[in-house]
Amino acid sequence: MKNVLVMGGTRFFGKHLVEMLLDKGINVTIATRGKTPVPFDERVNRLVMDRYDRASLQRIADAGHWDAVYDQICYASEDALDACEVFRGKANRYIFTSSLSVYPYDEEAQPEEKVNPYVHPIRIGSRFDFPYDEGKRQAEAVFFQKAEFPVVAVRFPIVMGEDDYTKRLMFHIEHIKQERTIGLPNPEAVMSFILAEEAARFLVWAWESGIEGPINACSSGTITLRKLVALIEEATGKQAIVQTQADKVDMSPYGVERSWYMDNRKAQKAGFVFSRLEEWLPRLIRKLS
Repeated sequence: MKNVLVMGGTRFFGKHLVEMLLDKGINVTIATRGKTPVPFDERVNRLVMDRYDRASLQRIADAGHWDAVYDQICYASEDALDACEVFRGKANRYIFTSSLSVYPYDEEAQPEEKVNPYVHPIRIGSRFDFPYDEGKRQAEAVFFQKAEFPVVAVRFPIVMGEDDYTKRLMFHIEHIKQERTIGLPNPEAVMSFILAEEAARFLVWAWESGIEGPINACSSGTITLRKLVALIEEATGKQAIVQTQADKVDMSPYGVERSWYMDNRKAQKAGFVFSRLEEWLPRLIRKLS
């Protein structure tokens, strides 16, 4: 039986990941702070850790030999360097959850080579030393320049789903239903997204396929924020009030100033079949509305 460690993984797409691994008969160990209930009964092994304390991370690494390690809570170069050192000789593969945030805003789809972690200058620091985007770039750089085990960095866009604890999509649905103003700096900005279940399925594939390096994972197709709002209007029967400026509490969590989306052809060529955004997004909006 294969042994898989999931660091983080009790909420949202991490929960779906664990369920999929369990369905495959994998021996799953979850390592978290222990503050969130683990919804898997006795089917998983539970370890309590502080991901950002090296000694704590070392204890987790020493708890077994891991066929795969999923790291969903790595946010800076220091986090990645600790992992490279403590999991040396103890992990067959390492799957790091990265982000669309490594890319700049752009009017074109961002391919993996736009941000090259193999040459990105490393600056060692904690998650408090970098903004989120540079922290993820730094973590990728350390993994691909320092790790002695195979690593794949999965770059996800914003993840959507019924159980999204961030409530970002619900922000828009509730504002429109309540006829509250939504602040969108650029309604014509193009975005890419992925569904939580598909994100989990991709993470499983990222291990099983043996792929390495940075890789984009998003549903096929894009949508403008204006079209997203229109889908919610259709589902709720209400007309949105959209302005480029609004009070801070009413500014959209999707409110980018320029387009921000990725190219998923590398994963497709490697064999992963993505769903199409237009197939699931209207259905999700109707369900949440």
